[in-house]
Amino acid sequence: MEVRILDESLEEFIQSLEKPTIAKVLHTIELLETFGHRLTMPHSKKVAGGIFELRIRGSQEVRIFYAFDKTSAVLLHGFVKKSQKIPLKEIQMAVQKLKGLTGI
Repeated sequence: MEVRILDESLEEFIQSLEKPTIAKVLHTIELLETFGHRLTMPHSKKVAGGIFELRIRGSQEVRIFYAFDKTSAVLLHGFVKKSQKIPLKEIQMAVQKLKGLTGI
């Protein structure tokens, strides 16, 4: 399955992470390419509506929201997770980007 990054801000976010974390992010994206819809816990989890999260564990807990678009997965938004619960503003950001993508 093809995996696309929606915009430059997500690329910049990934590049801003610690080197070992970047490697884990790239590995998890490869898992998404390989398994697509079949990727589940502990690497992926449904968050809201058609939005899923890639879960990268380590010294930096990273979450990257994504959605499926026909035959590809589109990476929407990423953040470093600092609390147990996903901040609502992070989910809202991903929902906004998804609406812009689908034109809803």
